[in-house]
Amino acid sequence: MRALEVLTPGPQALVEDLGRPGYAHLGVAPSGALDVSSLRLANRLVGNPAEAAGIEALLGGLSVRFTTSATVAVTGPPVSVVVDDRSFGSHTPVPVRAGQTLTLGTPSTGLRCYLAVSGGLVVEPVLGSRSRDVLSGIGPAPLSASDVLPLGPPTGIPTGADVVVPASAPGDLVVPVTLGPRDDWLVSPGSGLAAWWTVTSESNRVGLRLEGTALRRAAEYAEGELPSEGVLTGAIQVPPNGLPVVFLADHPTTGGYPVAAVVRPRALGALAQARPGTRVRFRRS
Repeated sequence: MRALEVLTPGPQALVEDLGRPGYAHLGVAPSGALDVSSLRLANRLVGNPAEAAGIEALLGGLSVRFTTSATVAVTGPPVSVVVDDRSFGSHTPVPVRAGQTLTLGTPSTGLRCYLAVSGGLVVEPVLGSRSRDVLSGIGPAPLSASDVLPLGPPTGIPTGADVVVPASAPGDLVVPVTLGPRDDWLVSPGSGLAAWWTVTSESNRVGLRLEGTALRRAAEYAEGELPSEGVLTGAIQVPPNGLPVVFLADHPTTGGYPVAAVVRPRALGALAQARPGTRVRFRRS
């Protein structure tokens, strides 16, 4: 059987693909890779279709052993990739043989690395996706030592990476947003969101939690509450403490706090790589 065995999962390793959109009416979040472009690139490098499942490894530390020959690629922030005792760079296709072990180092910037393997991970799908949703518990469990993950047959040709330059995650992010739909609940939401905020250690795949100068509610809404309404990935919700939460892929599908703005989809990958301490400001666009 084509498979890989997890030897060490690192801080957190999850199976993720492009998610399960279209189930919000059932209370199911889209989930999927937080840094979609990195997973897509890893799959392209090994010859997989974009939707193939790979491993999202938080802060590296992942070690796996292969039962078969395969082509692998690691993307996200630059990170050390070691096959047995030989070092390779990230963002390039790497051939492995049966019995060999691949180990990821810890990236110096960013949070999440993506490992793609030719053929993709073919664990059992749930609602059309192999992604783990950490809020609902849907999808395959977080990876543990001794887990064996089956691989599909290779379907494409690995692609060279001589034009792929891995980028370090910046310490400051300026994020484009669209204001609304509930920006009127806040005093000067545009200028308030444009101030610098700091990512906190309470952030996870559900949401990016920020600290800074709290946003204030408009006087007419100071004592009011919203009925729960649908929210999207990238929604910036402002709870009563005035400190924004940016919803990521495993977010709840409804919320009762005002959404001041929504992050443009192209910026979500950068937020997925924002470590605690990263500074963020939001620019209306």
